[in-house]
Amino acid sequence: MTRRFPPPAPPPDTAEQPFWISFSDLMTALMVLFLVAMSVALLAITHEIAQSEDQKAGREEEIDAFLQELSHIAADFPGVSVRGRVVDFGERARFETNSHRLNPEQVRLLREMTPQILKLAREPLGRKWLKRVVVEGFADARGSYLYNLNLSLQRAERLLCVLLSPEASATLSAEDRLMVRDLFLVSGSSFNALKANPEASRRLELRLEFLELGEGRAASHDLPLEEEPRCPLEGG
Repeated sequence: MTRRFPPPAPPPDTAEQPFWISFSDLMTALMVLFLVAMSVALLAITHEIAQSEDQKAGREEEIDAFLQELSHIAADFPGVSVRGRVVDFGERARFETNSHRLNPEQVRLLREMTPQILKLAREPLGRKWLKRVVVEGFADARGSYLYNLNLSLQRAERLLCVLLSPEASATLSAEDRLMVRDLFLVSGSSFNALKANPEASRRLELRLEFLELGEGRAASHDLPLEEEPRCPLEGG
């Protein structure tokens, strides 16, 4: 009697082998796609960061160029200097003790120099970056903090009274006075940032502020200039 042997059984993974090969290829393809997508994303981020840094560097260079031009203007007025982003009038805009008044020579200086600053502000770099000019008044350490704070504010306000008045000699043009009203902001610093002596501390400075990247300029006021503006510091 002939002995029959059953057919040999197929290897256990024969039926599944095509499926696992396909799944392995799919995972490899997905991994490649993932790596490509990550590489593209990293390149985009790196490019964006580099572009942002270039823009920041360009902004600083242009602001430095603006300040250099401002330094040239200050050089025409002995005693006035530009320190960083601050116009320091030095001895040319000092106040007497407990006073916010400026003498005729100081008034003349401010009325002669301010139009030059405004002219620079109208140049391309000024229109592009200059945000505002903060008028800072300072007081010395004598007296109470609140009294000196009010006095330093009055000293800053006095500058705007000088610039906006249409009645005195060397009056600014209507266009310049409108720009002063839109661009200048008053600030008082009491006896912060003291100088070496009380006389040097009683002073005026202009601090320039610049727009950040992507920051828009505030809208100008539509109100016309007052025909006979009266300085509130004169009382009455």
